[in-house]
Amino acid sequence: MPGHRPELVAKGIASGADAIVLDLEDSVPTADKVAARGTVAASIERVRAEGHEVGLFVRPNGLAARTTGSDLAAVVRPGLDGIFPPKVDSAADVHRFEALLDHAEHVGGAEGLEMIVPAETAPAFQNAPGIAAASPRIGAMVGGTARHADIARAIGFEWSPEGTESLYVRSRVLLACRAAGVHPLTGLWEDVANLDGLGTFAAQGRSLGFRGMIVIHPTHVPVVNEVFTPTAAEVAFYRGLIAAFEAAEAGGRAALVYEGRHIDIAHTETARQWLAMAAALGIAD
Repeated sequence: MPGHRPELVAKGIASGADAIVLDLEDSVPTADKVAARGTVAASIERVRAEGHEVGLFVRPNGLAARTTGSDLAAVVRPGLDGIFPPKVDSAADVHRFEALLDHAEHVGGAEGLEMIVPAETAPAFQNAPGIAAASPRIGAMVGGTARHADIARAIGFEWSPEGTESLYVRSRVLLACRAAGVHPLTGLWEDVANLDGLGTFAAQGRSLGFRGMIVIHPTHVPVVNEVFTPTAAEVAFYRGLIAAFEAAEAGGRAALVYEGRHIDIAHTETARQWLAMAAALGIAD
């Protein structure tokens, strides 16, 4: 959400998003960037005072702007969950953001802030494994795509609704996330009114292994939430799978056919992972 427009924050909360990124970078006009710091700080305090539990992140200006430290000094405070650092090219950039964040936390009275790191440049995709593993602050990384924005310009691809042109670079980020144990996010769908296309693209991301998605419009949130939330049928299937395996194992077998499918301990571990995710989302059955 553009940080200089606090009236939009309520729409982000009402959308059902897990987290909102209050922007100080590209969506804020240059003339408004300094004033936007105070506006974002006030938004953080207001959202928490109203009792909302939505995640709150701030996208500061990139390191090349040389204003990142001032951005963080102004907005880091209790109630903030983390930052969305732009234009990260390497693990060294992560460490530079981390040093600034360490200081801002100390001064602002916050602690435990995370980073959601988007891959937006060719070096970022090339260095994705090092970036994902660079800091314990990194909670998620984004393997994104865009029609005309930073990623398309950096890689040189021509966007398509199918996303085949960005499949390789997004997959690099996905694998880096899995290796580093951080949450893999996909994005971005810029055809704002085409919700059917968004749903198809989000489902492709889930099938690849991503477990969430960044969006740029409140109307996109329900579509993405539906795609990435385990269904009751999936939960029932995996619970039944585990029960069937445990019964078979008790009878001296480690492999069996469950609802027409071969399963063994590997399938059971996958089922337990899905159920843990469902439980984290509050899905009982």
